[in-house]
Amino acid sequence: MKRVLTLAGMLAASPALASEESVPFFSMQNHELFVVIAFIIFVGALLYFGLPGMITGMLDRRAEAIEAELAEARKLREEAQAILAEYERKQSEVDEEANKIIEHAKHEAEAAAKLAKEQLAESIARRLAAATDQIKSAEAAAVREVRNSAVSVAIGAAEELIAKQMTAAEGNKLIDEAIADVEAKLH
Repeated sequence: MKRVLTLAGMLAASPALASEESVPFFSMQNHELFVVIAFIIFVGALLYFGLPGMITGMLDRRAEAIEAELAEARKLREEAQAILAEYERKQSEVDEEANKIIEHAKHEAEAAAKLAKEQLAESIARRLAAATDQIKSAEAAAVREVRNSAVSVAIGAAEELIAKQMTAAEGNKLIDEAIADVEAKLH
């Protein structure tokens, strides 16, 4: 309070000293005296009604509100950092899982390719064996057909030759020999 009054006195005195008129400071003609007195009354009324306390209370409440907002901001920041850390952890887990899936898929693809190659080789071997069997069967059939044809041609040629060279007596003689040979073999 002393400081305010001292300040008010200094302010009030300085304009009076600075003026060039020779009006005394505490006279009724000095308007500055009334301004100083009004200022002192105004400051006193402010002090009487507790304006500095109200201002400090408002400032304290504002400081508390700002402090609460800062605390809330810190809390939100910590939650955001926790969520970010959780997200990064889950992201790394997902990356690891994706890598495992890719590796597993590669191994399965390699195994499937290997199995397909083996099955293809077996299929080719079976087909080759079947083709070889068909070729052998075809060769055997062709040989039989050629033999049968040769036998037929030989029989036909023999019949013609025998028919041209054999007489009836020789034919009867051969028939009798054949009958005798059959009887000997049957008994």
